[in-house]
Amino acid sequence: MPKPALRFPARLLFLAALPLMFWLALRPAPDIVQVVSWQDKIEHALLFAALALLGRTGWPQRPGMLALGLLAYGAAMEVAQSFTAYRVGDPLDWLADAAGLLVLLPAVMRRPRRTA
Repeated sequence: MPKPALRFPARLLFLAALPLMFWLALRPAPDIVQVVSWQDKIEHALLFAALALLGRTGWPQRPGMLALGLLAYGAAMEVAQSFTAYRVGDPLDWLADAAGLLVLLPAVMRRPRRTA
């Protein structure tokens, strides 16, 4: 179970990251050097793994709701991108989001142990 002192900062970072990520997802894509063809998928997975870690640290008592909420958030981002003229909603991006969650699924889904 995460230390209580970490909960508040993790919650702040998590809640700040959600609208920031959504805004970045809806902006025109920046011109960046692409090293590998699936670089975008790696970025999605890493961002969602980080969100899962922050969310689990901030709200350790609701791991299932956190995972479902992040999956819905990722789907909403892809749907919103499909309504822009300069972005494309990609189901594979959502699968990459889910993969990022799966990497941390044991930590996200494990129930905190009770101490005596």
